[in-house]
Amino acid sequence: MLLSLVVHTYSLRYWFPATFMLGTAPAYVLSWGVWRLLSTVLPARLYHKLDDRLYCIYQSMVLFFFENYTGVEIVIYGDIPKNKENVMYLSNHQCTADWIIADMLAIRQGALGHVRYVLKDGLKWLPLYGWYFSQHGGIFVKRSAKFNEKAMRRKVISQTRCGAPMYLVIFPEGTRYNPELPNVIAASQTFAEREGLSVLKHTLTPRVKASHLAVDIMKDSLDAVYDVTVAYEGTLDDSGHRKPAPSMAGRNFLQVLEK
Repeated sequence: MLLSLVVHTYSLRYWFPATFMLGTAPAYVLSWGVWRLLSTVLPARLYHKLDDRLYCIYQSMVLFFFENYTGVEIVIYGDIPKNKENVMYLSNHQCTADWIIADMLAIRQGALGHVRYVLKDGLKWLPLYGWYFSQHGGIFVKRSAKFNEKAMRRKVISQTRCGAPMYLVIFPEGTRYNPELPNVIAASQTFAEREGLSVLKHTLTPRVKASHLAVDIMKDSLDAVYDVTVAYEGTLDDSGHRKPAPSMAGRNFLQVLEK
C-alpha cells in the first residue's frame, strides 16, 4: 500500500505544478489588468517596467517548477552574456519545451521580463495566456503567403519606440521538426531544393520573413542575435535515426547548445 502511494504521488509530479500555475493565472492577469488601468495616464516606459516585472515573477515560478520539480537536467554550453541586451533569439524548433529554453537563458541574464515571443497565430486563442502574451509584446503570425508583414511591423515598432527592452524569441522553422511527420520534412526539403537552398536533415528549412523584418526594425537598438541550437538526449535510436523530442512532461534530459 505504501509503495502504491509513493508511485501515485510520483505520477502527480507534473500535475501539481501545472494545476498550481493554471490556478494562479487568473489572479495574475487580474493584477496585471489593475496595473494596466492605473498606468493609462503614465508614460509607456513606466508601464512596461512594471509589466516586465510582473511577467518575470510569473515566469520565474514556471521555471522553478520546471528546473527543480520535474527532475529535468539542463546543460548549457557557451558563455551567457551577463549584461541585459536587446536581443533577437533564433532557435530550432522540436517540441513544446523549446520556448522555456529561452526563458532559462534570459533569467540567467536578469532579463526574463523582457522576453517576447513570435508565436503562430492559433496560439492567440489560448485562454488568458494567448491574450496576455499579445499584451506583453508577443506577436502572432501566420506562415508563408498569409504572413501579415504590416501587423508585425506595427507591433515591433510600437515596442521599440516606447523603449521597451526586447528579448525577441523567434523559431524560424515555424512548424516543429517531428520525425513522425515525414511529409512535412519532405515538403520542407522540396522547398529548399526549389529555392536553391541547402537541404537540411535535422531541421526544417527556416522561413525568414519575420526574422528579416525584426532585424530591419530593431537594427538601431539591437545588441545581439543569439543563434541557439537545442538538442534533447534520447532523440536518436540505436541505428542513428531520429525520434520525436520529448514533450514538457517528458523525463529526458535537456541539453542546450548555444553557438
